[in-house]
Amino acid sequence: MRITKIFLYTLALSLLLVSCKGGKTVIGSTTADASLAVASIIKTHKAASPNFKTLASRVQVAYADEKKEQSVTVSLRMEKDKVIWIKAALLGITIAKVKITPERVSYYETISNTYFDGDFDLLSDWLGTDLDFDKTQAILLGQSIFSLEKGKYTSSISSNKYELAPKSQPNNFIHRLLLNPDNYKVNSGYLNQPNDDRELSMRYGDYQKLNGSFYPTQVFIKSSEGDSETNIAVKYKKIDLNVDLSFPFNIPSGYEEIELSK
Repeated sequence: MRITKIFLYTLALSLLLVSCKGGKTVIGSTTADASLAVASIIKTHKAASPNFKTLASRVQVAYADEKKEQSVTVSLRMEKDKVIWIKAALLGITIAKVKITPERVSYYETISNTYFDGDFDLLSDWLGTDLDFDKTQAILLGQSIFSLEKGKYTSSISSNKYELAPKSQPNNFIHRLLLNPDNYKVNSGYLNQPNDDRELSMRYGDYQKLNGSFYPTQVFIKSSEGDSETNIAVKYKKIDLNVDLSFPFNIPSGYEEIELSK
């Protein structure tokens, strides 16, 4: 199994997103306002980022490509703006663990006895997409990974959603984002890197409300590169907010360092 690159690549392409159950489900019903200024849309979206200190959840991830299908249960812990901790287990046995801080990405896999321990620059070069802690956290919280700077984006209405797109698309990085009109959370997103023959699309399920903030309940991700296509479905179980958490992480002795190469 190519767990190492699959795990890290899909993390970079938003494999994991925070969610919860037990709260009130919010289904888009408000009509998008075509007269609303793009600056107001962006401001409200940024304000919709969940407010919490710590978060703990368990997530079921189903992965499928042209060669195989597999499902894994993931434990997710976060301390906002400081650390993201992920453990993947199969039949109760740890198969991989990740610890992400603003300065570092650390990972090990028990099946191959391998590990990675480095900064985001090295990981971004390997994955072929720019990645840092803030973007990873935004992915987990259902927020935009793009900066959405005022004056650089346009807005329009598409299928009763606010569609945001750059006034000028960056070279080899064509993207757009759709926001729900009722909670201003991400409804779907699209990224195309034509020079690399790479595409990514994601679609969020209904949002639920917990402690005054909105969280997605599931996400569907489709990525392709050349003739290869990957589909990921993520479903979330109950989460706990603002609880005492630890983030244990020690690379076992004797493990071999992963040589990152495309």
